[in-house]
Amino acid sequence: MAPDFAARYRAPAWLPGGDLQTIWAATRARRHRGAPPRYARERWDTPDGDFIDVDHLAEGAAGPDATHLVLFHGLEGSSASQYAQAFACIARERGWRYSVPHFRGCSGALNRAPRAYHSGDHAEIDWILRRLRERGRRPLRVVGVSLGGNALLRWAEEQGTAAAAVAGAIAALSAPLDLTAAGAALDRGINRLLYARMFLATMKPRALAKLELHPGLFDAGRLRAATTIRAFDDAFTAPVHGYRDAADYWARASAKPQLARLRLPTLLLNARNDPFVPAASLPGAADVNGRVTLWQPAQGGHVGFPQGAPPGHVLAMPAAVADWLAGQG
Repeated sequence: MAPDFAARYRAPAWLPGGDLQTIWAATRARRHRGAPPRYARERWDTPDGDFIDVDHLAEGAAGPDATHLVLFHGLEGSSASQYAQAFACIARERGWRYSVPHFRGCSGALNRAPRAYHSGDHAEIDWILRRLRERGRRPLRVVGVSLGGNALLRWAEEQGTAAAAVAGAIAALSAPLDLTAAGAALDRGINRLLYARMFLATMKPRALAKLELHPGLFDAGRLRAATTIRAFDDAFTAPVHGYRDAADYWARASAKPQLARLRLPTLLLNARNDPFVPAASLPGAADVNGRVTLWQPAQGGHVGFPQGAPPGHVLAMPAAVADWLAGQG
């Protein structure tokens, strides 16, 4: 698809509504053409004595002059997520290098340090991107998905003009740019049953495992009692990462209030029927500057955008985003 994806995208008639478009895309839709992408894993030691795992596409171009696409995954995601595999497929077909850094704890191994990851983790993004940038001659092309998209934007906002030396262009996909609005949406109604419960089912055991390594890190009773994303962030995310509480974390980590600080080509893609991200919370032209492109199709769900006859596929959106990134010089 050409870069007018927002105007052209139509969800399949057999997948009506944001929930179906989200869930089917994540669980049933085809995510690659041909064989699944193959990754080679690399473990990096972090400056604070911990580690992260980075998966690199093991097929295709490897030279320093090749376009290098980097993807930051969403909450509880990984290189195995449907969107990560779809972007891997697109990168393979175009002869691009492709890397998926895992946020701490998301690669299948329990990390050593007390910290985990969060929506405003721009310092971690900076360290990762600068290390990847050293491996090629051209600035990176970077995609952030959902939580990873907000964190990527916070990095670009904090870096200002310095970001362009690292990344030639960035794209944030289905990012919860207003974390207060997104958190409230996740914690009410059907969303609390469908999505919040799913996230908590993996986040709570992982947090408790971290507590065994670092006794006293947080209040285990409050964590065990958490049945909402807000309660989890109050009990774990906020205190572990230097925020007063969930409200403070959501306010300070949200990318939307600072979008005008962006100084490199930036694409923001959000479906207006995203069950996680209320349409009313999305940025408009007055919230951004001329370096920012807004794609806000009526349909698509959360990191969904399925197309085609059953079972459908999720390759059109990554292809359109890759086209946009490639066209930014």
